[in-house]
Amino acid sequence: MTAADLGRGIEAGKINAVELTEAFLDAIERHPEAKRIYSRTTPRRARSMSVAAADRAKAGQRIGLLDGVPISWKDLFDASGAPCEAGSALLAGRVPETDAEVLTAATAQGLVCLGKTHMSELAFSGMGLNPVTATPPNVNDPKAVPGGSSSGAAASIAFGLAPAGIGSDTGGSVRIPAAWNDLVGLKTTSGRLSLRGVVPLCERFDTVGPLARSVEDCALLLAAMEGGKPADLAGASLKGARLLVLETMALDDVRAEPARGFEGAVEGLARAGARIETGKIPEVEEAMALSGLLFTAEAYGIWGKLIETAPEKMFPRVLERFRAGLAFSGPEYVAGWRRMNELRQIWDRKTAEYDAVILPTSPILPPEVQRMLDDKDYFNHENMLGLRNTRIGNMFGVSSLTLPTGQPSCGIMFFAGPMQEERLLRLGSAAERALG
Repeated sequence: MTAADLGRGIEAGKINAVELTEAFLDAIERHPEAKRIYSRTTPRRARSMSVAAADRAKAGQRIGLLDGVPISWKDLFDASGAPCEAGSALLAGRVPETDAEVLTAATAQGLVCLGKTHMSELAFSGMGLNPVTATPPNVNDPKAVPGGSSSGAAASIAFGLAPAGIGSDTGGSVRIPAAWNDLVGLKTTSGRLSLRGVVPLCERFDTVGPLARSVEDCALLLAAMEGGKPADLAGASLKGARLLVLETMALDDVRAEPARGFEGAVEGLARAGARIETGKIPEVEEAMALSGLLFTAEAYGIWGKLIETAPEKMFPRVLERFRAGLAFSGPEYVAGWRRMNELRQIWDRKTAEYDAVILPTSPILPPEVQRMLDDKDYFNHENMLGLRNTRIGNMFGVSSLTLPTGQPSCGIMFFAGPMQEERLLRLGSAAERALG
């Protein structure tokens, strides 16, 4: 069941919030892969919150549709009294005293915190491979990585250990694991949701976003995390919607299965009434050439001092990515951002006439865990190629949504303008129905 379906069950008196939470806690306790998915559960907190939700339901005072619904949280969101280590031995023993603001807001809306999920080390990999703490499983291939960095968030849903989860997306960290585990994932616009109490990677790119089984769930979770009203999805339609298939770079080197999933999905959107056009935006290539500078310089600027106190504690592949930031100077970083802001304005002008830009979420399928551990060059190549399309959205500062295509571990991604999540979610809801 989706999170919304569970909420409707509570509303109708068919589901008891306490029993629901106990069912998920019991499932986590019994599941053979649970320790690879959850870094820790928060049963005392979950039970207390579920009792309060059940009392509200009994009194007819539910806060909203998700009141009493339990969800998971990626282990970079502070939760008072629970270790928050962001998948890194460098942060071992870090216990925050307060909740992240988005967790506080979600709690005020009645959502139940089941616990914290594993992730890529300090969120700096799209693969979800983490030999330092744990590599969660992939629902479609036990030998493959799950996608990251919100790897455990996706696995918690895909393996039935949470109805939805909250992750973060700096270069694709919500959308890659969502796509590779056949889920819906929403990347919000930078600044839309608070980052206070969220362990950073690159603060100018970091965003908070939900992973779930439906677009409706993502809309409800976005509203819960900002204490607002969810997008109205009623009557959403693709008829007359103008969608631009982005040809520049995004369709290069797309492998057979993702290509087949994307092409089939585009055909489905067209049958539902969308007007599909193709086109190139040459500025994409210039923007992507700046990504190495802008991501690594900021990431190392934030973490370099701590990293160099104990670099041996890090997975060498991730350590190398951070240290790449040493290659750039302050003037290069400033100039890079000035140009990137100009490129964002060009993108906005060239895409303004379309309801969304569409492209394959990832051009590859999830790679094998063992090969990524054994072959550094393979890891580096697949990591960068796997993240390429999602990172376009981060570079241009857009809102973005990935949906399953029906082809396992293959998603279709939608880009809309900054702060246009509600419009994007309406479009996504119509596309979800069209794709079945």
